[in-house]
Amino acid sequence: MALTAKQQRFVDEYLVDLNATQAAIRAGYSQKTANEQGARLLANVSVKEAVARGMNERSGRVGITQDMVLRELAKIGFSDIRKVVRWGETMVRMADGDEGEADDMVPYHGLSLIDADEIDDNTAAAIAEVSQGRDGLKVKLHDKKGALVDIGRHLGMFAAPGHIELDAELKRLEIQKRKAEIAAIEKGGGESNAKLLADLIARLPS
Repeated sequence: MALTAKQQRFVDEYLVDLNATQAAIRAGYSQKTANEQGARLLANVSVKEAVARGMNERSGRVGITQDMVLRELAKIGFSDIRKVVRWGETMVRMADGDEGEADDMVPYHGLSLIDADEIDDNTAAAIAEVSQGRDGLKVKLHDKKGALVDIGRHLGMFAAPGHIELDAELKRLEIQKRKAEIAAIEKGGGESNAKLLADLIARLPS
């Protein structure tokens, strides 16, 4: 089924930032009901197909595949700090004191950065920062936990971002619909209506 002009505009806007509420607003839907409209649109089969086509076309244009993304996430998620730095036995050594103060013994952990030509490509991709400051060497890796969560989502271990909110919104709409039906039956009265009412109440989403 062909999309309306407004639905197509929503699809185009959604592909910008994958934010259904903001896409609905930019597509011309009421700001007050944008969250509800965005959820409804994403539940529409034609809209979902258009979004999927748009994502596939974009992926083809930039030459980026899901496998490529997953491989890069794996470099971060399964990174090992021991491949970046070396550290040995903690010792103490003499260090120059500040101006006017005597030299002092300070702990030394033998921390050193592994030479760049010894670090493999996968480990290098996981490094976010290497710097030398007043407090010594600083090495920071990319967010390992965040990468593992994203990998889990790719593998279907968790709900994808926005799906939980979408499910909750659809459940809320279903409850509203059932309540409206119940209210209409209550006005009608009668034994047959009472049985129908009991059935509707039993089917209310939990």
